[in-house]
Amino acid sequence: MEFFLSRYRNLSVLVAAILAQLVLLAYQVKTSNDVRLIRVWAVSAVMPMARVIENGRISTSHFFSDYFVLLDVREQNKRLKSELDKIKMDNQYLRAELSTADRAKSLAIFQATSPSKTVGAHIIGNDTGVGSKNVFVDRGSSSGIEPGMAVITPDGIAGKVTKVFSIYSQVMLVTDSTFAAGVISQNNRVHGVFRGQGYEGSGRIEHVQNEQKVEQNEWFYTSGDDRIFPKGLPVGEVTAVRQGKTEKDISIALSGFKNGLEEVLIIIEGVHAPIPSAAAPPQPIRLLQPPPFDPADGAPVQPLQTGPVATDADRVKERYRKFGEQQGHTYGDRAGGAPNYNAPLKQESKPQP
Repeated sequence: MEFFLSRYRNLSVLVAAILAQLVLLAYQVKTSNDVRLIRVWAVSAVMPMARVIENGRISTSHFFSDYFVLLDVREQNKRLKSELDKIKMDNQYLRAELSTADRAKSLAIFQATSPSKTVGAHIIGNDTGVGSKNVFVDRGSSSGIEPGMAVITPDGIAGKVTKVFSIYSQVMLVTDSTFAAGVISQNNRVHGVFRGQGYEGSGRIEHVQNEQKVEQNEWFYTSGDDRIFPKGLPVGEVTAVRQGKTEKDISIALSGFKNGLEEVLIIIEGVHAPIPSAAAPPQPIRLLQPPPFDPADGAPVQPLQTGPVATDADRVKERYRKFGEQQGHTYGDRAGGAPNYNAPLKQESKPQP
């Protein structure tokens, strides 16, 4: 800087003098609005920087304002999520309670209507053996439970008691591969032996000869031959029937597991019951009397048959009957020759009012 001033001393003095003169002139000269020119220059020089600083201040203010708003929204979202999770857990708990109440009500109704004496029990654990199909229930010898007693649900058989302790018992489920029970079919009263297949929900029927008739969707019930289950308890519905070398290969879907297995009934005193009928008889259809005759409606339409339903065959039969009446022919009597079925029907005269 000193080198510059010493070398360009005269030029520096000249520039300083010119600047000083300009400042003096700007201070003395006024614009049309009576504002000094130096003030206009100062404002014009400062305003861009002031605008930048103000925009920065506003942006910073908005940023922190939005930041705190977002923090509040985040807290609200956390609180709402926590409340929603609690509501979901409450709904799940209430659904489980409702399901338990429904099952308990179903068990109570079944106990009240069943001729056998039963004791309700809850499943409290599973056997830890590999491939084991055994469970533990909260009833034991203190409740009168003994080995060999049948275990059922309102929908069908579930298993049998194998070991009994003071306050709990071990139950082998019907799905165990070593389980067996005597069964009988609903339609044709075919006897066989039910065996588990090692997995839940299905089983098979053995010792049914190929000549014996078993139908798809037919039900099997306990026959009482095994001396464990009383006769008449549902076992399952036939899902597949295949011919074997000498015996049929029959698969069934177990009915006792369709609603889960949490509460069961242990039969203390079994009572045999009859096998339900294969199919309920058709119920008659009740029809109203025909409306009274109204001359404005024209001739009343005669019913084609006295039964509750008129089919296409009934309509054809009625048409042929009218042809026979027109030509004086009685069905089953060919003495008068065959009737002409192409002859037109006589027009029925409308009754005069």
